[in-house]
Amino acid sequence: MLERISRREEADLFLAWMAISLSFAIIKIAPNGILGPIKSVDPVVALIYFGISLFTVGIGFILHEMAHKFTAIRYGYWAEFRKDNSMLLVAVALASLVGFVFAAPGATVIYSNSASGQGLSRKENGIISASGPVVNLLLCLPFGMLAFLGSPGSGSLVSQIGIFGVQINAMIAAFNLLPISILDGRKIMAWSIPVFGVLILVSFGVLVGSFYLF
Repeated sequence: MLERISRREEADLFLAWMAISLSFAIIKIAPNGILGPIKSVDPVVALIYFGISLFTVGIGFILHEMAHKFTAIRYGYWAEFRKDNSMLLVAVALASLVGFVFAAPGATVIYSNSASGQGLSRKENGIISASGPVVNLLLCLPFGMLAFLGSPGSGSLVSQIGIFGVQINAMIAAFNLLPISILDGRKIMAWSIPVFGVLILVSFGVLVGSFYLF
């Protein structure tokens, strides 16, 4: 399967991964950004948070995009992730200034099967779009287990990875399920309102619950 990932796609995924990981690490270190109250930051703690962010965001973001890609390939289409440089800059800037991550680093572009004249049906587009958020919600399960195994509130590294993993995956799922612009939610809702309703309720439920539980 890895041979289906082009060099350009690898580069785009890597740069987007770095930018989004940095953004999430920044809001963990400085929740209010540089425009809010500024506290001294221990460089070692900052590096630990960046490492946790690299790991959790890497799994959540990359598997989200690969779910779109390989679901599209299963339907007979070609698909590749393409980064959006301006949105990567916006993500890092907003995290730095106000402590908010706008995670829209790019999109997995699906190319129609021009040889056969086949175009995406509404159902196919909906299922391909749903595959990304579904993967993120599934990833909340093992990360949630890590959080509880590490005893939430103890400050242990295992617990921090688990908590951050749940919150980041829930954020990615919930954000992408918003029914606006080119986000997944709009395509899923166009295909099936019940599926859209279940996914967005579960995503926001897990997201809100993760901040109360942990």
